[in-house]
Amino acid sequence: MSISLSSLILLPIWINMAQIQQGGPDEKEKTTALKDLLSRIDLDELMKKDEPPLDFPDTLEGFEYAFNEKGQLRHIKTGEPFVFNYREDLHRWNQKRYEALGEIITKYVYELLEKDCNLKKITLPVDATESEPKSFIFMSEDALTNPQKLMVLIHGSGVVRAGQWARRLIINEDLDSGTQIPFIKRAVHEGYGVIVLNPNENYIEVEKPKIHVQSTSDSADEPAEKKERKDKVSKETKKRRDFYEKYRNPQREKEMMQLYIRENGSPEEHAVYVWDHFIAQSAAENVFFVAHSYGGLAFVELVMIGLEKSRTLKIFLLLGNELPVLVSAQLPISAHFTLPVCSAQ
Repeated sequence: MSISLSSLILLPIWINMAQIQQGGPDEKEKTTALKDLLSRIDLDELMKKDEPPLDFPDTLEGFEYAFNEKGQLRHIKTGEPFVFNYREDLHRWNQKRYEALGEIITKYVYELLEKDCNLKKITLPVDATESEPKSFIFMSEDALTNPQKLMVLIHGSGVVRAGQWARRLIINEDLDSGTQIPFIKRAVHEGYGVIVLNPNENYIEVEKPKIHVQSTSDSADEPAEKKERKDKVSKETKKRRDFYEKYRNPQREKEMMQLYIRENGSPEEHAVYVWDHFIAQSAAENVFFVAHSYGGLAFVELVMIGLEKSRTLKIFLLLGNELPVLVSAQLPISAHFTLPVCSAQ
């Protein structure tokens, strides 16, 4: 029979309560305190004490994974595909591990966009100060100067970032299935300028600052004895709260706050911003949009606000498991491209 760590923690408390309840009235305060402690303990959170630390590598090598020549993610030693359930019965820990790997893959794809696809990383907003939150997009050298055709790629919602269609496909299938790289390389080969949007990069996260309560002027005039008593009560309260928190949330993660990026605080805002500052300034006579899932709605936002009439706009919508849909009255780009269909992220 196995006994969890949480049971071992609670056992002495239960024993103490049983002993106290057999005592006299003087023990009532202790009973109340113990009941208060039990009421504050979140058993679900307490089970996290059995988890390994949420401390994961920050490189693919640290995870002992690498992409092979086929673009498949494989374990360096065993050659096996990625395993989600690395530790049995620890779904939360496994999910955090998966998310940590996903962040590394996002950076890896960014590197491929620059090195393999020869795209430039452009900071947004274009007039951003050094201290404000920033986003970015990727562009080919001729994105604004190509007189004939420009291709704009927009991914869907969720955790995906510039250059990705679906993180799940990158991890479980290969880079060609889950990234926009095949589209970009083919577009460049066919003579298109390319702009890769990054509509989910809407904010940065920073640690939430701790609020320090300053003493009021009235408290400064209090008698020393009264002030000392208040300080003692405050310290005891903090000690008790920290004691409860230790058991309630043993793997407490940092409290974060979001700082939104100016004029790029949503996918729709981002699409409009890139249109105004880049696409509308380009020389291309024809602009082609390839959008997956929510990226199609970002394109619709552009249409609703009214685009200039002098260009031919064409859009491919990659809608889940459905076939790509071309919205255009002109020469269909499907004559030049075979477009894979993406599903969930």
